[in-house]
Amino acid sequence: MTGKRVFVYVQHLLGIGHLKRAATLARALSERGSEVTFATGGVPVPDILPPRVHLIQLPPAASVDLDFRSLVDAEGRPVDEAWRARRRAQLLDAWRAARPHALVIELFPFGRRQMRFELLPLLEEASRAAPRPIIVSSVRDVLGQRNPAKQDEMLSVFERYFDRLLVHGDPRFLPFDRTFRNAHRLGERLHYTGFIVDRERPAGPPGNAGAGEVIVSAGGGAVGAKLLETAIHARPLTVLAGARWRLLTGANLASAAYGALAALAEQAGQGGIALERWRGDFRTLLKNSSLSVSQGGYNTVMEILDCGARAVVVPFAGGEESEQTLRAHLLAERGRIEVVDEGTLAPATLAAAVDRAARGPAPRREEMNLDGARNSAELLAQWTEGMAW
Repeated sequence: MTGKRVFVYVQHLLGIGHLKRAATLARALSERGSEVTFATGGVPVPDILPPRVHLIQLPPAASVDLDFRSLVDAEGRPVDEAWRARRRAQLLDAWRAARPHALVIELFPFGRRQMRFELLPLLEEASRAAPRPIIVSSVRDVLGQRNPAKQDEMLSVFERYFDRLLVHGDPRFLPFDRTFRNAHRLGERLHYTGFIVDRERPAGPPGNAGAGEVIVSAGGGAVGAKLLETAIHARPLTVLAGARWRLLTGANLASAAYGALAALAEQAGQGGIALERWRGDFRTLLKNSSLSVSQGGYNTVMEILDCGARAVVVPFAGGEESEQTLRAHLLAERGRIEVVDEGTLAPATLAAAVDRAARGPAPRREEMNLDGARNSAELLAQWTEGMAW
């Protein structure tokens, strides 16, 4: 794919899962020789991209709550039409400057309806361009929106603008038609890539970081405070009470909540609990750990599977979210993880799950396809091969 230009768009609104998955894809494209422009419109996350990827940081937007309908800007003010116009113009300027052979839009039209004010103009311009780039949607394996009318609208928008759909999953585990009722209408435009796993950092040695520890993680941290607090209270009730528990809060946990957790960890942990916001060697920690306790975000779960860690997963189920719950329970049915549903999360239920995972047989290596980033880059290489401008 040497010399081909790819424009990637992603908008994260609450956590950083969408951003991380898109960034992993961008890295794989760049490593294959693409010139990648990466437009992101969420709260900036430092060092998420390699230097060779050209970052376009749009004016940041975030969601004020779990329904994702109301957006605020970087200062927490509701966005208005003037803000939308400025951001739309910046996105279109970046698109024109890039002159890409491929446009990859993360999630839309299968989500991110809030961003139609800029995405529909972008798609209109891309579809009318001469020469025309290939237009691709990039989605995870599970859709959160199950409303039949909205799913029909998704299909309509896809058929109007898009050429291909990359589904970052494995149909042997969870086919797309499990959550998208119109999957059969996509035909040969639907391409399963396998799950995307960030393998930029090694899993395991050098070093013994995390050896024998329980690693408790909350993804980006926006909604993980209850899990972290419950883990602190659950620790003395488990067979792993004598192990060191390392809590990773995520960068988005509010400062006040972090301070409260730090005080609780010091009081209850008696030196056996470490609290940190983030670790660059998370995969090493997982590989060397006795056990992982986490939420059920796509990226974290795939890293757990890739590293072969014993795991307890507490899927996030706030608002209308069901994606994490579905995937987690399917993995539990395969004997790969233990699950505690968010509604039953308490020190006793979490401790019982930790004990089951710790005492049970070592988890078997999943046979699911975890090469989604590389496979996606290969597919885009095939689709843009004959483009010469």
